Amino acid sequence: MSVRHERPRPVDRRVRLQGRPTDSCPALPPEADRGSVRRITVVGEEVLSRPCQEVAEFGSPELSSLIDDMFLTMYVADGAGLAANQVGVDLRLFVYDCPDDDGIRHVGHIINPVLELPGPGSRRLVDDFEGCLSVPGAGMAVPRTDRAVVRGVDKDGEPLLVEGTGYFARCLQHETDHVFGHMYLDRLSKRDRKDALRQMAENREDVVARRAVKAAELGR
Repeated sequence: MSVRHERPRPVDRRVRLQGRPTDSCPALPPEADRGSVRRITVVGEEVLSRPCQEVAEFGSPELSSLIDDMFLTMYVADGAGLAANQVGVDLRLFVYDCPDDDGIRHVGHIINPVLELPGPGSRRLVDDFEGCLSVPGAGMAVPRTDRAVVRGVDKDGEPLLVEGTGYFARCLQHETDHVFGHMYLDRLSKRDRKDALRQMAENREDVVARRAVKAAELGR
């Protein structure tokens, strides 16, 4: 998922790491420091349009390395979230570094996510800007609920529960959609989808160039 506004990620602010409060988190978390940049898949590639496989093996160096690479790739692309199929890997996994509307920064990863939305009487739909790193240079208003809960596990197989409100709730819904083979474009009217693809055609080259510059600045 694309960030709503491009701005530096602060070091000192309220942070929830893996769904739990923590004192602080560096602007570039340790996972990203260890990672390598991977190519981001683009709408139309088959891996983005089918449900991903559940992760069945945990605690492996390969899984940790994938998460590290996803974090760095997300930062290079100025993203708020990134799913494994967006780097061409057919697994139910996503990473995120996303603020909510109260200024709390949420950082972490979640594997085999299951989305839970509040009942009709306790939620509201919000139309807000949404972009996707696999639809570079495009953004449209998409209706999402203002609250969401995702249950899953971490890279060691330990249970996780992550709650989100506001923009972070949108991120959780967007990324969980990805692991089940859906994109935000699928939630648009035909007219709006066409508009988003037009935006991508016009802006993709500039977006990819900015990513390359940022990767070079990080020495990656």
